[in-house]
Amino acid sequence: MTEITTTINLSDAKFIQRKDAMDERNAEIETQKATLRKGGGDKAIEKQHKKGRMTARERIEKLIDGGTTFQEFGIFAAFGMYAEFRSPAAAGVICGFGQISKRLSVIVAHDATVKAGAHFEVTLKKTLRAQKIAMDNHLPIIYLVDSAGVFLPLQDQVFPDEQHFGRIFYNNARMSAAGIPQIASVMGPCVAGGAYLPVMCDKFIMTEGGSMFLAGPALVKAAIGQEISEDELGGATTHNAISGTADYHEKDDDAAILRIRSIIATLEPPKKANFNRIASANPLFPISELNGIFAESGQYDTLEIIKRLVDGSQFDEYKATYGKTMVCGTARINGFAVGIVGNQRLIQRTETGQMQMGGVIYNESADKAARFVMNCNQDKLPIVFLQDVNGFMVGRDSEWAGIAKDGAKLVNAVSNSVVPKFTIVIGGSYGAGNYALCGRAYNPRFMLAWPTSKIAVMSGESASKTLAQIQIAALEKRGEVVNEETKQAMIAKTKAKYDEQSDARYAAARMWVDEVILPEETRDWLALCLEIAEHKPISERANWGVFQV
Repeated sequence: MTEITTTINLSDAKFIQRKDAMDERNAEIETQKATLRKGGGDKAIEKQHKKGRMTARERIEKLIDGGTTFQEFGIFAAFGMYAEFRSPAAAGVICGFGQISKRLSVIVAHDATVKAGAHFEVTLKKTLRAQKIAMDNHLPIIYLVDSAGVFLPLQDQVFPDEQHFGRIFYNNARMSAAGIPQIASVMGPCVAGGAYLPVMCDKFIMTEGGSMFLAGPALVKAAIGQEISEDELGGATTHNAISGTADYHEKDDDAAILRIRSIIATLEPPKKANFNRIASANPLFPISELNGIFAESGQYDTLEIIKRLVDGSQFDEYKATYGKTMVCGTARINGFAVGIVGNQRLIQRTETGQMQMGGVIYNESADKAARFVMNCNQDKLPIVFLQDVNGFMVGRDSEWAGIAKDGAKLVNAVSNSVVPKFTIVIGGSYGAGNYALCGRAYNPRFMLAWPTSKIAVMSGESASKTLAQIQIAALEKRGEVVNEETKQAMIAKTKAKYDEQSDARYAAARMWVDEVILPEETRDWLALCLEIAEHKPISERANWGVFQV
């Protein structure tokens, strides 16, 4: 076996500078996450406790198996959004994965400390994402319900559209039909249309003090003049002993959690995809070194990134001397055999002497990646995409060589791929490069982003100069003279806007990515993603349709 070496010099000034910059950015992300985990804050938590109820995070901690951890996603949902309503922390719903009675499950828990668990549009988007993960991977899903329902000031954003509230219940029905276990426990309010969620689950638990009704006492009185208490109208006794709607009547949160664990323990064992897997081995080089290797908007060797993510740092590169701005090959992560497709950021020179820019997809690299994706489907290998892409090469030579045709070939291969796909955005994710390397629209099982990621149609630098040229041309056409100071002001304004909108947290707030993760968390996240994906067997063969040649 060829000796595995590294070219990284830990004492190099550039390495140290990069590491310091990444460490600072990572610390900012971690600080913000810690604040978001507090939900509505100490006073709101105290108010929840005074009702005799746990907070959502306390419920989750008791629900999962002792000694295991809850892996949250979507914590930045709604971050910086809805400023007039004080940006609800984590969109008022906590989602993630946990072991429950030794069964890996998706957990959705309303955070009653945040706007009483009311639903904003992003709350729905996050809930739908959790349901999709459960469907895509055949995982049980548990809903811990404690919600005031629709956030009424923004009702037009949550009620009528295809991906609004009704889609949750549609998914409930589809998952039940597909045999994906769903358990709901109403531990607080469950109001109006939201009442359909627990009713449409396979198992429905209610705790004393919880309530569920299509219309609350005030609305009932206004509508039909009937006066009735909340508990009599839709409390645990009503829906267990009278309406028969609930399946289990539990005294409190603790009892409900034990009931959920008991139900999970009796489920049919999951079917597995039986991916190629052997014993795991640690990388030869510390994953912490990623912080100094990665160069934002600069050159670095993507192979050095891969060596710190894969078992034994062993990577079998595919077509290493062809299409060199794209790195493709096979490796193992936590014992799982995987294919890896990533952008090479070093400047490359072809065998014919042509200079190629790192991070750009050329004809050869698109062709190579498309063929490799097809190979992974043939061999049933999950694919990991590492995105730091400027886009496809432009200009006469590329157009004449058929860059659109070769790009379409790669997009076709990624679109029709049937093996699990996982996308990590580590740097730029610009334009059609986002599409070709399995952006959100291309159905990756999970999409994660480093704090250094940028997702936009183009970089702020490129956009600002392009738009400034258009604006200046329009002004000059009207006879106005644009001086250099005005031109630079235009560029700076546009760049600032693009930089804000391409930030990792901006994407995560809108659920364009599932989570912002630190570089050193990447391997653990990929290991979890592979464990999750293995719960659904691959039952179809890829069909490529009309393929550009």
